[in-house]
Amino acid sequence: MNQNGKTAHSPFPIPVAEMRERYLKLYTGAVNDVLRFNYQMHATSLPSAFAPLREEMKLAGMAFTVKGGPDITTEGEFEMRAEMLEALHTDSVVVWDCTGDTVTSQWGEVMTMAAMKIGCRGAVINGIRDTQAILDQGFPVFHKYKANTGMLGRFRMYHYLKPILMGEVIVNPGDWIFGDIDGVISIPQAIAYEVLLAAEKLLLKEDDIRGMVESGMTPTEVVKNGGYF
Repeated sequence: MNQNGKTAHSPFPIPVAEMRERYLKLYTGAVNDVLRFNYQMHATSLPSAFAPLREEMKLAGMAFTVKGGPDITTEGEFEMRAEMLEALHTDSVVVWDCTGDTVTSQWGEVMTMAAMKIGCRGAVINGIRDTQAILDQGFPVFHKYKANTGMLGRFRMYHYLKPILMGEVIVNPGDWIFGDIDGVISIPQAIAYEVLLAAEKLLLKEDDIRGMVESGMTPTEVVKNGGYF
């Protein structure tokens, strides 16, 4: 334990791996409700265009941020991409601000292989290719589109591990990323554990509400008994 009483190598009171396992039992709607009603945070969802490659895919982990954009220069591009992949860490989720690019694929088979070797848990990115190979590896990807056009000479990475803007949301390195079939949420690192606890309690409350409905209560009775819809 460090001087703050937190588990070593984790910014949270519990190991990052445990955080991830517990978040994966939640759903993004519950987390969004906690952020809106408990913290008055109304801009936490990444753009709705980001969708899982397969509906059952979920991701959770610490944000590893990347910024890039359309660019025809190529000098040093491969080297920076390699450095970025080597800087990934266990239980990270790589989140790309692609500056509105709609043409190129920034992620593919070999990058997936390299990221998984390091323990990266998923990617949020505009464009992908080698889709079948990504699926075969079981790597969770939330993307906007598929394209067979690679990055080189069309798009390049500018920097990584700096704050990025994803729609209305500023994502800082180390913020908590959680995604499921309903989209992706970014949770500030400082409150990510508290949000987890509150969302777990909310799921128990929803179990009670389902029980009320199944018992035959009318919607009005459910509300009178502390439920909601």
